[in-house]
Amino acid sequence: MNRTPVNPWSWSLRFGYNQAEILEGTKRQLVCAGQTSVDAEGDPQHPGHMRNQITLALDNLETVLRAADMGLCDVTRLNVYATDVDEAIANFEVLAARFGPVGASPPMTLLGVTRLAVPGLMVEIEATAAD
Repeated sequence: MNRTPVNPWSWSLRFGYNQAEILEGTKRQLVCAGQTSVDAEGDPQHPGHMRNQITLALDNLETVLRAADMGLCDVTRLNVYATDVDEAIANFEVLAARFGPVGASPPMTLLGVTRLAVPGLMVEIEATAAD
């Protein structure tokens, strides 16, 4: 798969994402459900700790990607839902630390929500991937 960034403005690059990407030569597309800070039994973890919740949600996303023989480098779109946008932004370097080393800057949306499906969860990360 070839990815060509499309950035008519450069400001989004400071936040670690492209405005758009042209994808060419893809074979498979994976649409992931939103991943949250839950354990293998689906029980919420790290109540009140945005950074830890983002970290575990990313761990869970990587687990789903690995199950499809993919990785973070294959993510082509991220939607991040947060109950506290300011707190999410304050901890976004966690995303950069995971996506940066694999050279991925997928287009992304951060959306503030009143609450998520399970009480206590503060962040949900939804991804699309392709290879």
